Amino acid sequence: YYEGTPTRSQNLDETVVMVGNAIEAQLKAAGFGVVHDTTVHDYPAYTGGYTRSAETMKKNLEKYPTIQITLDIHRDAIGGEEERIKPTATVNGKKAAQFMILSGCDDGGTLDFPNWRQNLRLALQLQQTASQLYPGLARPLNFSNSKYNMNATPGSMLVEVGTEVNTVSEARYAGQLVGDAIGQALKACP
Repeated sequence: YYEGTPTRSQNLDETVVMVGNAIEAQLKAAGFGVVHDTTVHDYPAYTGGYTRSAETMKKNLEKYPTIQITLDIHRDAIGGEEERIKPTATVNGKKAAQFMILSGCDDGGTLDFPNWRQNLRLALQLQQTASQLYPGLARPLNFSNSKYNMNATPGSMLVEVGTEVNTVSEARYAGQLVGDAIGQALKACP
């Protein structure tokens, strides 16, 4: 949060924490146990956010060793200074922020990311499930030679929900839909 920045807030009900709350509610309703850590990692600056997030994941994995899947929830930034892009989909007559899954791979073992193939399979399962349930909600999966904390477990994903110009209600609705899609994707996995 930076004073005077209109797209940032210290009110957690106006941040990706609120998206995580919506995902958590859907997963719990589907019968999954959830540990939702609401630590904000992009304060005091964006730089270092992934490192701080990795530390939080490590702490939670030590405290709860049965965790099988981790979700690192973010919002995207699309466009430049002159034009911001607001990705939306209409689902059941209501606008939702689109989401994107980031999935990475290990460049010959240099990233200490041995489970990347398992993570990719889960990401693709979620992408497919979301596309079947809610056409247009998922943006194309972003696959790259990176790990962005996806190496925490064999079921870790980085999920970007909307951008800084999506409304809170669009992001919250997207969180509900993403949570439902994750729950259904997990139930479909062998």
